[in-house]
Amino acid sequence: MPGSDELVALYDQAGAVVGTTTRARVRAGALWHAAGVVLVRSGDGNAVYVHLRTPGKDVFPSTWDCWAGGVVAAGETPAECARRELAEELGIRGVEPVPLFTKVYDDGRNRCHNFAFEVRWDGPIRHQAEEIVEGRWITLDALRAWVDDPAPELPFIPDGREGVQEWFRRYG
Repeated sequence: MPGSDELVALYDQAGAVVGTTTRARVRAGALWHAAGVVLVRSGDGNAVYVHLRTPGKDVFPSTWDCWAGGVVAAGETPAECARRELAEELGIRGVEPVPLFTKVYDDGRNRCHNFAFEVRWDGPIRHQAEEIVEGRWITLDALRAWVDDPAPELPFIPDGREGVQEWFRRYG
């Protein structure tokens, strides 16, 4: 798996950094880690950018997501991770992600503290081919209907679903 020897921050269940390990060990051992995830909204706030993850992703491949993001690297803060991932995955630079909340996700195989951020953006989007197959803007109402559908036509990433449902509870 690409990047499996990448050093990432190791977290405890309470959300504190306790060391570093490889991405491969995190995945193999279902170890606690963190991610910086960014909800990209249009400048007027009425639309959200969603994207389809590639089939080669190491977790939740070929699912749709509304969060640009990834695993917090060793020595990196969640905010630094959010900025890095936003630039890498969607080509968005020059805008500061606003912190929202932390959503804990634990399905027994993936244990993650998702540090959620938001940006407003009307500029160009440039997909990272290794990460994203395609993407589009959808309305907040369409996103809410999608993530609230127990059997959607298009598969939505589980931790992203929980994260955006939390966003809707708090802000929507």
